[in-house]
Amino acid sequence: MRKDGRAADELRPFTIETSFLKDPEGSALVRAGQTWVLCTASVEEKVPPFLKESGKGWVTAEYAMLPRATHTRGGRNSNGRAKEIERLIGRSLRAAIDLCALGSRSITIDCDVLQADGGTRTAAITGGFVALALACRHLEHKKLLKKSPLRREVAAVSVGIVESEVRLDLPYVEDSVAEVDMNVVMTGDGSIVEVQGTAEAGVFSRAQMDAMMDVATRGIARLVAAQRAAIEAAVAK
Repeated sequence: MRKDGRAADELRPFTIETSFLKDPEGSALVRAGQTWVLCTASVEEKVPPFLKESGKGWVTAEYAMLPRATHTRGGRNSNGRAKEIERLIGRSLRAAIDLCALGSRSITIDCDVLQADGGTRTAAITGGFVALALACRHLEHKKLLKKSPLRREVAAVSVGIVESEVRLDLPYVEDSVAEVDMNVVMTGDGSIVEVQGTAEAGVFSRAQMDAMMDVATRGIARLVAAQRAAIEAAVAK
């Protein structure tokens, strides 16, 4: 039994609150246990210089933690870790969208960690997709797009080996002592976008990796169901 009472393959209590802020084209507050991430989507009618005259749009992301998102205060300035996470979020969300169908505009997903207890990057991707989907709905509603450029859902979850057991959705107390730590990004149909896995002490086997991927796949399916429900509820308002 895990310290929080969950089964090994059980997600933390997970909620998505849409339209958390009134001004962004899309916003969602994601709570995964004690990890809370606010994701907002901002639309701009311009693209980066390398995409000018291409007819393609762009989706990018920025990531930051509030100074007291953790047990001790951190600085406000971005660091190398934050930049690496930003690139991961951006890559993941671009896998969800047809950039040609988006047209010559950009959508920036800002992911701000209000409270951190492990899995902040995966929560940011899962919530970032909801914010992106709502921004695309906004563009359709304003008749700036004839149809949604979204091609598929994208969600992410952490998985690892703790005390020789494969466990899903690691909080900090488990992540900090894990023998293996992995982040998995997948689409709603089960295709892989990205896998980041590290043996923190020693090595791990192919069989263990397959077991972690199986658990992550089932967890992501549940997250995608939550995304769909949140988006449908937001549109129905």
